[in-house]
Amino acid sequence: MPPLKTLFAKVWDAHLVRPETDDTPAVLYVDLHLVHEVTSPQAFAMLRERGRKVRRADLTVATMDHSTPTTPPRGGRTDPVTDKDAAAQMAQLERNCRDFGIRCTPWGASARGSCTSSGRSWD
Repeated sequence: MPPLKTLFAKVWDAHLVRPETDDTPAVLYVDLHLVHEVTSPQAFAMLRERGRKVRRADLTVATMDHSTPTTPPRGGRTDPVTDKDAAAQMAQLERNCRDFGIRCTPWGASARGSCTSSGRSWD
C-alpha cells in the first residue's frame, strides 16, 4: 500500500512541473490565478514594460478586495468608495483587466467578494 499523503501533498504533486533542486525552487503550475487591486498594479506595469501578455487570462480572475468599504449593500446599492487612494486602485484594476483581457468582478456586483472567499466560485 502506498504511503498516505496530506491534501497539501496531493495538490502539490498534481501541480508540480519541476521538482526543487539544490539550485532552484520547485516550479508549480497554477490553474487559477486570483488578482486584487492592491499589489497587482506592479505586476501589470512589469508586463507592459516587457511587452508581455498574461499567459492564461482565461484562468485569471480579479475582484475588488482590500480597498473596498466593508459595509454590506443596502437596498441593492453599495456605499461609494470615498478614499481617493482606494478608488484609484480599484479604477486601475478595472483598466488593467480590460487591457489584458481578464475577468473582473466590479465593485457593486452581487458576486463580489474577497479573493479568498469568492475564488471557489470561479474554478
